[in-house]
Amino acid sequence: MTAALYARRKRWPLESVTVRLHHSRIHTSDCANCETTEGMLDRIDLSVEFSGPLTKEQLSRLLEIAERCPVRRTLESEIEIRSQAMV
Repeated sequence: MTAALYARRKRWPLESVTVRLHHSRIHTSDCANCETTEGMLDRIDLSVEFSGPLTKEQLSRLLEIAERCPVRRTLESEIEIRSQAMV
């Protein structure tokens, strides 16, 4: 969504965006860049397909923008979830 909004603002010929995610659990020893050193981690493999007559530079920039979207930043941060029962 963030990349599509950016392309629209720039008036680039982006026709569609397809996002595919694959979730898995991995051992921390299989993650060289992770801060956590024990146990298991969630891993999300992400692929983004942009369609339309875009240049290589535009595709590269759209991927950069997609990598900074609010959802990704939330998933990469520490999250606290607080639950409350409502009557």
